[in-house]
Amino acid sequence: MTGVTGAPRSVLVTRPDADAADTARRLQTLGFMAVAAPALRIEQRQMRLSGTFRPQAILVTSGNALASLPATLHGVPLLAVGDATARKAGALGFAAIRSARGDAGDLARLASETLIPAAGALLLASGAGQGVSLAAGLRKHGFRVLHRLAYATRPVPALPEPARRALQAGLVEAALFFSAASARATVAQFRRAGLPDAARGVTAVAISAATAAALAPLPWRSIRVASNPDQDELLACLR
Repeated sequence: MTGVTGAPRSVLVTRPDADAADTARRLQTLGFMAVAAPALRIEQRQMRLSGTFRPQAILVTSGNALASLPATLHGVPLLAVGDATARKAGALGFAAIRSARGDAGDLARLASETLIPAAGALLLASGAGQGVSLAAGLRKHGFRVLHRLAYATRPVPALPEPARRALQAGLVEAALFFSAASARATVAQFRRAGLPDAARGVTAVAISAATAAALAPLPWRSIRVASNPDQDELLACLR
């Protein structure tokens, strides 16, 4: 997508700062200009675990949960919700990693197909308010699950000034949304800035149907939903 002058069109990146850099690099390779507009702030939490606790596997619902896992568990098999989380786990030193390549349901299926309840407890690391259904489903399959909070998210109240100016000038071609929480926070940011009508010129790209539903209060030019819940498919929607 290019403007009439041939300059790259801008894409609003609503991911937290820690994750936005990777998305910005990917956008640049595709010929887009990233405009940072974080909707959420990540707050890491100290994970309380017994020094003798050794799970048969760790389940991670988001890459944001990895930083709270102690280095003593880097040798434990880790099941990641998607490929990006798996790559991040590898960079942090985890050795035995499998990716569910999907969402929490895919992660549950991967655990059920590759792990044995009698082999020991599972450690589920997730954000606040997440992972409850996943843990309950695994317990129904006979697994012992230790569910621990690894991080919490907080809405960012206001759009950054460069993002606000780009929206006012009609320079934003699309906006990327990686969760329903980020979608809700961005809707609130647009309203606080008095910019709900600015969405009319923007294509909203959602990672899931639930994320798309959370975007409905604003009059987007269109809402596209990724065919799979990962960044590759989200970016594919820009083509």
